[in-house]
Amino acid sequence: MSAYGDEKDLFPHVVLHAPVARGVVPLARIHSECMTGDMFHSTRCECGEQLDRSLEEIGKKGGVLIYLRQEGRGIGLVEKLKAYNLQDEGLNTIEANEALGHQSDSRSYEVAARILKDLKIPVIRLMTNNPLKVKALEAFGIEVKERVPLVIEARPENAGYLEVKRAAMGHYLG
Repeated sequence: MSAYGDEKDLFPHVVLHAPVARGVVPLARIHSECMTGDMFHSTRCECGEQLDRSLEEIGKKGGVLIYLRQEGRGIGLVEKLKAYNLQDEGLNTIEANEALGHQSDSRSYEVAARILKDLKIPVIRLMTNNPLKVKALEAFGIEVKERVPLVIEARPENAGYLEVKRAAMGHYLG
């Protein structure tokens, strides 16, 4: 396990490493923090389940999980909770973020690319459904040899959320 950030950072980015056989392109998961899903198993999203599946696969096959501290698609926990309240009133996840004055997705993957370069991992098999994550990493000089799907079955509580991710954000959801 490694931490990346400023020395005085209370909440640095975290990297979990599992050994990879020589000559094998490592699995990688770039996971943005989701306290509600990762820690409290919220049914609004599939983040916690994606994190669990990623850890399981990386544990079996080797690779890295980079846990980026960019909660709520980069808007922070307090704003994310405000967005949840707006979603309870009928807005979808994008509309709620925009109603609060944010972009639909404010995350950046530059630091993930820097971490991969620091770890001397220039080529990865990326576990994601997000096409923008692939493009962003490639723009920062990381070769994505393969996109490994990370599809979690929808539940009644998150079916609408996942449909917005598919239809409006272009996520590959099977």
